[in-house]
Amino acid sequence: MDDKILRYIRQIALPEIGIVGQKKLMGSKLAIVGAGALGSPAALYLAAAGIGTIGIVDGDVVNLDNLHRQILHKTASIGKTKVDSARATILDVNSEVTVKTYHERLTSSNAVAIFQDYDIILDGSDNFETRYTINEACIKLNLPFVLGSILRFEGQVGVFDTRHGGPCYSCLYPSPPPSQVSPTCARAGVVGPVPGIIGTMQALEALKLIIGFGESLLGKLLIFDGLTCKMRTLNLKKDLKCKVCSVSNL
Repeated sequence: MDDKILRYIRQIALPEIGIVGQKKLMGSKLAIVGAGALGSPAALYLAAAGIGTIGIVDGDVVNLDNLHRQILHKTASIGKTKVDSARATILDVNSEVTVKTYHERLTSSNAVAIFQDYDIILDGSDNFETRYTINEACIKLNLPFVLGSILRFEGQVGVFDTRHGGPCYSCLYPSPPPSQVSPTCARAGVVGPVPGIIGTMQALEALKLIIGFGESLLGKLLIFDGLTCKMRTLNLKKDLKCKVCSVSNL
């Protein structure tokens, strides 16, 4: 049996994927913003699934306090750039994947230039500013993006794609919540398995978008509570007066 077939045989066996779906994965290009808690599990599962090209955008280096949740990195990676550490781990999982790295912080100045070479953007960032930047660049380029966020024992996953008339991230959050309402993980903490769950769900949503199986979280927000292991899904509405995605502003 051909090694490429053997590697992916368990998912090719799924009628929702098959050979045709696998070829779509192998021809796809996906960028992940952030090689941290969310980007780590997402990158590993997407690489294992056979995504053709994975771009990693991150301007940080690996620190000791990253390791309890950022499973792309190892103790020996401390002090290395996260993109280089991520690339080595991804290729160790699947050497067939092309990995492109961008050792820089995503900004409004470089987002479009980076994203224009990709089909889907996956958000593994940890702040509202970066998510707004991702949102605006994806709208300009007509790209879908898969949102992920985590805090303490909770996480959220959503899919935004204005090509289909759905809401954008700014429809959900027109402006950032006050810091006392939504502190960072650095201040409030996070338990390691939660980003593992959310990042893995982001990877699954990306596979759905690429192949077209199942029901995606397009225009929805899934909220996970790790303390009770309960989930709920909210249907999001497009804000017709949104300053970012409304027809009058495109």
